[in-house]
Amino acid sequence: MTHSSATADAFRQEVRDWLEENCPQSQRQPAVAADQFWGGRSGSFPSEDARLWYERMRDKGWVAPEWPREYGGAALDAQQARIIKQEMKRINARTPLYGLGLWMLGPALLEYGNTSQKEQHLPAIVKAETRWAQGYSEPGAGSDLASLQCRAEEHDDHFLVNGSKIWTTAADRCDWIFCLVRTSTEGKKQEGISFLLIDMHSPGVSTTPIELISGESEFCQTFFDNVKVPRENLVGELNKGWSVAKALLVHERKLMAEIGSDSPRKVVSPREAAEQYLQKDDTGKLTNTELRSQLADYDMQMHAIGLTHMRCFEERQAGVRSPAPLVMKYLGTEAEKTKSELLLKIMGSRGLGWEGDSFTDEELDTLRLWAMSKAMTIAGGSSEIQLNVIAKSVLELPQE
Repeated sequence: MTHSSATADAFRQEVRDWLEENCPQSQRQPAVAADQFWGGRSGSFPSEDARLWYERMRDKGWVAPEWPREYGGAALDAQQARIIKQEMKRINARTPLYGLGLWMLGPALLEYGNTSQKEQHLPAIVKAETRWAQGYSEPGAGSDLASLQCRAEEHDDHFLVNGSKIWTTAADRCDWIFCLVRTSTEGKKQEGISFLLIDMHSPGVSTTPIELISGESEFCQTFFDNVKVPRENLVGELNKGWSVAKALLVHERKLMAEIGSDSPRKVVSPREAAEQYLQKDDTGKLTNTELRSQLADYDMQMHAIGLTHMRCFEERQAGVRSPAPLVMKYLGTEAEKTKSELLLKIMGSRGLGWEGDSFTDEELDTLRLWAMSKAMTIAGGSSEIQLNVIAKSVLELPQE
C-alpha cells in the first residue's frame, strides 16, 4: 500500500465514522422534492433533522469541501471531496444543501471574482443565506447563447439592465441571479458580453413561471426593466464575460452529466423494472429478446460512462485540463433519456400513469421523468450543439 492510498484510506475511515455519528437516520433515505433544502431568504427546512444535518455539514466545512476555509469550505482536495461523496452515497445520506450558487457560481467566483465579491457571496452561499438563479438563455438566444440581447448600459457607478432571460430555474424563489448581458455591439458577438450579479429584489426585476410538460413549473422567464446594478457587481473585465461564462458552463455540464444520481423521484432502475414487469423462461432469462439486448446495451453504456467519470477525476487530480466535461454532459443526459425510454418499454401500460391511486409512486414518476429527460438534453446546451462543440474543440474536425 502506498503512502497516498494509506492516507486516503485513513481519511475515508474518518469520514465514515463522522457520518455515522452525525447523520440523522431520517436523512439516510432518498429525498422527495419537498425534502430538498435550497436555502435563501424564502427557504425553509423540511424538518428539524434536515436543519441539524445541514448545520453539522456546514460547520464541518463539507457543504463545499473544496472551497477555502475563509469562505466556509474545508480546503480539501478533489480526492477527499470525492471520498465524502462516496461515503454519503454508501449510507444514502441526503444532500444537505442544493443550489446553483454552490455548484456553479461559487467555483466561477473563486476563479474570476475579486476579493470583495468572494467575501460577500461565497460565505452567504454556504450559510444558505442566498439562493441563486442563472440568467443565460433568452427567447432568441438559447443554443446560440452568444446572440443574447439583454442590454446593460454603462453609467458612472452602475449599469442599467433591460431585457429578459428564459428557463431561469426557480427565479421566482431566488435572491440573486448571475447574468450574461450585452455591453457592446462592436466586434465578434462573444466579445461584447459581460457577467453581472443582480439582486432579484432590485426594482424592475420580475418573473413569470413556465409550466412544463411534466406538470411542474420549475422554470421562469425573468424580465429586467431599467434595473440599476452597481458597477462592483461586474465579475471579471467589461466585455470579457464570455470567459467567465465558459468556465461556469464547465461546472454546469459536469452537474448535468451526473443527472439522475441524486434524483428525488422514486424511480427503479431498468434492471429492477425488468425483474418486476417482464416474463422469464425456465432458465431465468427474459423472454423478450429485444428488451434483453437493450438492457445489456444500457448496462454496458453506464459502465463505460462510470469509467470515463473516473478518468475525468484522475485527470483533474493530475492537473490535466481536460475537455471531458463537454463529452460527459452529452453522454450523461442522453443516457438518462435512454434509461427513461427503456423504463417505459419495460413497464408497458404501467409506465403511462400520470395520476391516480391505481399506480404506485414509482410508476407515476416514470412518465414524468421521461418527459423531463427530454428537457435535460436541451438545458446547459442542446445535444446537437454539444456534438458541434465536441467536433470543433475536442476532435478538431474541419469546419467545412
